Amino acid sequence: MAVEDIFGLRPGDVNIIRNAGAVASQDVIRSLLLSRHVLGTREIVVLGHTGCGMLGLDDEELRQRLEGATGQPSDTRFGSFSDIDTHVRRQIERIEAHPWIGAVPVHGLIYEVETGLVREAV
Repeated sequence: MAVEDIFGLRPGDVNIIRNAGAVASQDVIRSLLLSRHVLGTREIVVLGHTGCGMLGLDDEELRQRLEGATGQPSDTRFGSFSDIDTHVRRQIERIEAHPWIGAVPVHGLIYEVETGLVREAV
């Protein structure tokens, strides 16, 4: 389901930054800084979901598989995790820790695919 549909939003109501696993990577933080300070974003939501493909994935195993398949090494980090709530909370901490984010509320939510409900990350 689209984020707009989950929250009853129209196109243009929010600036959505999507990536695999809702990881607050350097590029996501860069995008958040632009959204915050150029577009005037006043709140940030990290939205994870149940059944995420990153849940239970082994970063090192995947890296070895890809290195074997391509013959090329990489230090790419995929951001796998074992608990969605803990993962979302860690992403919030990464965002809030950036000195340029400023005093903006950062929320962590989980979309439960099975029920269609959204809950706060605990």
